[in-house]
Amino acid sequence: MKAAVLAVFLVPIAVAAEIPPAERRSGYDFMSRETRAMQDDEVTGPAVLSLLDGEALWGKLGCASCHGDAKASMRGVAARYPKVMDGKLVNLEQQVRHKAPQLAYESRDLLSLTAYVARQSKGMPIDVQPVQPQLDAGKAFFFRRQGQLDLACSQCHDDNWGKKLAGNPIPQAHPTGYPIYRLEWQNMGSLARRFRNCLTGIRAQQYAPGAPELVELELYLMWRARGMKLESPAVRP
Repeated sequence: MKAAVLAVFLVPIAVAAEIPPAERRSGYDFMSRETRAMQDDEVTGPAVLSLLDGEALWGKLGCASCHGDAKASMRGVAARYPKVMDGKLVNLEQQVRHKAPQLAYESRDLLSLTAYVARQSKGMPIDVQPVQPQLDAGKAFFFRRQGQLDLACSQCHDDNWGKKLAGNPIPQAHPTGYPIYRLEWQNMGSLARRFRNCLTGIRAQQYAPGAPELVELELYLMWRARGMKLESPAVRP
């Protein structure tokens, strides 16, 4: 991983600015035809079982007693997270855990239920609100060099998107499909898990799932992906 990262950054490059809205693309656009087909397959695709589990949990946990049919009540909800609830910035998983605290971070049940809720907003435009000062904190995190490799998120996802890293194309870091099924993981995972993977790769300080720093970063990435369509649950390499 370290060698692959250095291979990208040791060549002379022009430092790019933040990607203009008109040039922003989903990670779907960078995937192979085969991986796109997996995401598009709503019958036998790798995320289908998680959606079925999530639908079953919706009934088992009594979500319908307050919210009724998820297909109606949850439509558009995922497009508006992270958001401030009771004075605290929370993402969609944290809001689900607020109602079902027994579901642990990164557990199959939490990911399945979150994916099922997010699925009801598939195809809808992301519409998060620019909450301050958390948005500024998330943006600062994205552009801050850190870790033993002294790298910032922006150096990959703004300056070098479209190039290859460890054999995979570098996307623009628009979180349009979380929770996702990642082929590398062979299961579902959250955006926080993806953040933690990146931080491990650059040998940077690690944060626990649900840490405010990760939710602020999620807010910034969702805000800059505003107007892009949700794909949850997506499939990625």
